[in-house]
Amino acid sequence: MENNLFTNAHILAWLQYFTDNADVDLERVKILDITRKNKNLIPTVESHRSVLVFTEAGHPDIFYRMYNAGLGECTVIYNEGSEPSGPIKQNKVYDMMNRGINASAGMLILNPKARSTFKFGMNNLSFAFGSVRYVGSEIRAVILSKMQIDPQKNLCVISGESIAVEAAILGGEGTVIAVEYNSRDRKTLEDNINQFGLNNVTIIDHVDDETMKGLPVPDVTMLVASASMEQEMKCLLKLNPNMEFVIYTLDFRVAAEMPALCKSLGINDPDIIQISVSKLNSKNNFDTQPAPWIITGKAGE
Repeated sequence: MENNLFTNAHILAWLQYFTDNADVDLERVKILDITRKNKNLIPTVESHRSVLVFTEAGHPDIFYRMYNAGLGECTVIYNEGSEPSGPIKQNKVYDMMNRGINASAGMLILNPKARSTFKFGMNNLSFAFGSVRYVGSEIRAVILSKMQIDPQKNLCVISGESIAVEAAILGGEGTVIAVEYNSRDRKTLEDNINQFGLNNVTIIDHVDDETMKGLPVPDVTMLVASASMEQEMKCLLKLNPNMEFVIYTLDFRVAAEMPALCKSLGINDPDIIQISVSKLNSKNNFDTQPAPWIITGKAGE
């Protein structure tokens, strides 16, 4: 069997093997080939009760990462070797933390506690600690909703670390281009990518024709307003003249100027909202969080 390549025949053979040897409803199985670029194992297992995973030899900490992500109770059904034959084995993830993958093969992972719906707005405590001050989870949920994420969309996220991470989890079949100008913020983002087991995030340090060359063309761009915003938007519009934008700013002047800027870039009738979130504290008083403006629009309409 050739590494990083599982043909239809291989997949069908493994499906037949698990049909013959495991009490699993294969009609509900999600097939995931992680030998291919941009495929995320952990988010897929979190959201599916049954995942048939195809992987190459290596991945020494694959089960340790799953355990760290709270998937220790999942059941792994597998065999020894590269072919769908021979005795079948079954273990919990927590019993397999100290082993890796020693051959290109398929394994069935069962997660009876899988969530079946999109979950917007992860708790900020879920993210890696570092230099980034994450936007509130409620506001992030609105931003992600405005981005209208689906599994196949390619996204660009500029200076929105937690947005990039959560978007990559939700959009498992697409790519997220994360733009981080600050080296410390890039390190925090890398820690998050490692923590969540994400393979569909590409990090670049600025936006121009050269850095975007060879990357998937984004369908949607989310960006935090900055001095370089207009240049970034012009560059992205050259790649995709029908780009959808979601822009975040805490500056009223920037929000007020957005209709004129959008019009000059061919983005007509942008939608501008302001979000205010207050939370009850231990003293029974409400703490008001910063209230950003969120501007959305699509070019070419």
